[in-house]
Amino acid sequence: MEEGPCYGTPAFRMRKRLIARLKEDGETLVLKMGLDEREMLMEADPKVFFITDHYRNSRFVLVRLKKVRRATLERLIAQAWRDAAPKRVREARGKASR
Repeated sequence: MEEGPCYGTPAFRMRKRLIARLKEDGETLVLKMGLDEREMLMEADPKVFFITDHYRNSRFVLVRLKKVRRATLERLIAQAWRDAAPKRVREARGKASR
């Protein structure tokens, strides 16, 4: 995982691919995930999860940080990391946490 700027805001990448970044408003997180999960989250809680036209055809969802539960955000960020991490890295992390 690498931390660095994206459009002038803090961002995280795995193997140079964007996983998450803070939007310019400082209150919204752009987070990568599967399209099915994105649709489910937006339908279940549209006050927290949404997209703009810019993200319609991408695998990103927008998250209102003031409204999302910390545990939910932690789970989603961990899932984004697992989806992006190479298998050997995921396995090494799993062994280290036992």
